[in-house]
Amino acid sequence: MSRANHTADTREHLLATGEEIILGKGFAAVGLAEILSTAGVPKGSFYHYFPSKEGYGVEMLRRYFLSYDERLVALLRPESGNARDCLIRYFQGWLDTHRCTEQSHTCLAVKLAAEVSDLSEPMREMLAEGMGRLISRLADAIRRGQAEGSLCTYLEPDELAASLYSLWVGSALLYKVQRSDQPMHNAYRLTETMLPRPDKASCKR
Repeated sequence: MSRANHTADTREHLLATGEEIILGKGFAAVGLAEILSTAGVPKGSFYHYFPSKEGYGVEMLRRYFLSYDERLVALLRPESGNARDCLIRYFQGWLDTHRCTEQSHTCLAVKLAAEVSDLSEPMREMLAEGMGRLISRLADAIRRGQAEGSLCTYLEPDELAASLYSLWVGSALLYKVQRSDQPMHNAYRLTETMLPRPDKASCKR
């Protein structure tokens, strides 16, 4: 293995290991020693890859959003079905992921948004950038739905996409507080009404 490949593999291993731990405990509660011990990487090597724990957090979020974006693009592409069906399938995925169990399956962005936004400006900026890109993808899907005829044309794509994402992030937080998947079910039912088909009476304005 070349030195460059080894460096990339070690960096990826550190990021993947930290994400798994931080999903369970949060960012502030996890020290570098725990991440390095679990990853099997010497402490002195950490600063070869990251300038600080905060810098590590930024890169962990960058990695998360890049992977998320790839999956979202694939899910929303025209080959996957009409836009409304793709959007409903995407939000069904939120519901399936957050089924009420003993362990929280909240995504990394939801997990860290409330915790680090007031503590780290660079991490807050990465969260804002990643979430903004996600909302833009949803807005583009809504526009596609209007163009192809699977969604009502009166909908304002950017506002609706932001509202839908806010709805589901809020529901995910309530899921954590209430230890119940009812907020997710409520969000799903509301999402269906917020994405009306052209043949519904609600489209006639």
